[in-house]
Amino acid sequence: MAGQGTPATALLAKRKITHRVHSYSHSDGQAYGPEAAVALGLEPGRVFKTLVAEVDGALTVGIVPVDSTLDLKALAAAVGAKKARMADVAAAERATGYVAGGISPLGQKKRLATVLDTSALEWDTVFCSAGRRGLEVELAPADLVALAGARTAAIAVRG
Repeated sequence: MAGQGTPATALLAKRKITHRVHSYSHSDGQAYGPEAAVALGLEPGRVFKTLVAEVDGALTVGIVPVDSTLDLKALAAAVGAKKARMADVAAAERATGYVAGGISPLGQKKRLATVLDTSALEWDTVFCSAGRRGLEVELAPADLVALAGARTAAIAVRG
């Protein structure tokens, strides 16, 4: 896949993690996560978005299905904190090294506390951003947890 290398795909290759990279054409104005699910013909609950929140002053990553929203109180509780709010986009981009809409939970510039919604464990493989808009990586949830240094918790609100 020439020209599609990102820090996320480089990390997967370096660690010899079984994965597949999937690309699709991104349309301006579309929400990235739901668009990926439709473009790749996947159930939205299997495609995960990477969101960055500020939790008690520290940037923290929440990974939830694209058909849900991040429960900020649950995210804070999962990392033993009290308050959480969505992070400023520029701060999220600086810390991760990725642009919004293409933030991957893998290969981030700065290692952030990360929580993956427990629904990921229901699937043999899940999809998340490979570090660029229109690029998704498919891997086992256990590998995502291990590589991202994540913990799992119920942090998604469906609907």
